[in-house]
Amino acid sequence: MTWEQFIYFAIAAVLLWAIGAWAAWRDRKTMAYASTIIGLIVFFSFILMIWISLERPPLRTMGETRLWYSFFLPLAGIIVYFRWKYKWILSFSTVLALVFICVNLFKPEIHSKTLMPALQSPWFAPHVIVYMFAYAVLGASAVMALYLLFFRKDNIADEEFDITDNLVYVGLAFMTIGMLLGALWAKEAWGHYWSWDPKETWAAITWFAYLVYVHYRQIPTHKPKFALWVLLISFVLLQMCWWGINYLPSAQGSSVHVYSMPS
Repeated sequence: MTWEQFIYFAIAAVLLWAIGAWAAWRDRKTMAYASTIIGLIVFFSFILMIWISLERPPLRTMGETRLWYSFFLPLAGIIVYFRWKYKWILSFSTVLALVFICVNLFKPEIHSKTLMPALQSPWFAPHVIVYMFAYAVLGASAVMALYLLFFRKDNIADEEFDITDNLVYVGLAFMTIGMLLGALWAKEAWGHYWSWDPKETWAAITWFAYLVYVHYRQIPTHKPKFALWVLLISFVLLQMCWWGINYLPSAQGSSVHVYSMPS
């Protein structure tokens, strides 16, 4: 299996997800579930085969993490649809996944089997995979925030805010687990749990930002719109933590967490 074959799996998966999104709008729930899940299986089969081909988890480069994010977005979408029957969520998750898939198609990277010694730790794969799932769920919460702010506006129902809160709770929980796994990995690889390098600093900032949202929502006199803006700002910080630090001068050559460039 090579990366040149990714386009075929991507097209098949996106078409299946699009059919699932259409079926959701048409209230054809069985078709929505079946099409979306089959699309997920198709997409994950490529991840699995490229994993076997590379003889390492496809998590070393930025493009490889985008691969996981593209998978987890529709997964988060189908979970939300299953739990709360939001018709539009599968459309949004499909469009967002398509964006990341297109980035990988139009900006291909050279993926080698090479893996630096620190990344050969058994903690590496679970740490990054858990984080990518957290990012996808928190991405779904950001979509909910945009929907409530700009479409529902003054007609926000308590149930809709509850959905947003539950997505944040799940995403923050997985983010916390990811941070703990990362700390164990760092201890094994570099001898310390936390070093406050640029990546770890932004990870802490992002984690605290979502905590601010969670605690602010518990204040009886909180303002719903302000809470939603806090959530969107938290998601922007998450993007900074994920890929934005690659462009920070302070991270170049000093952070062990900067994603590998094609080589």
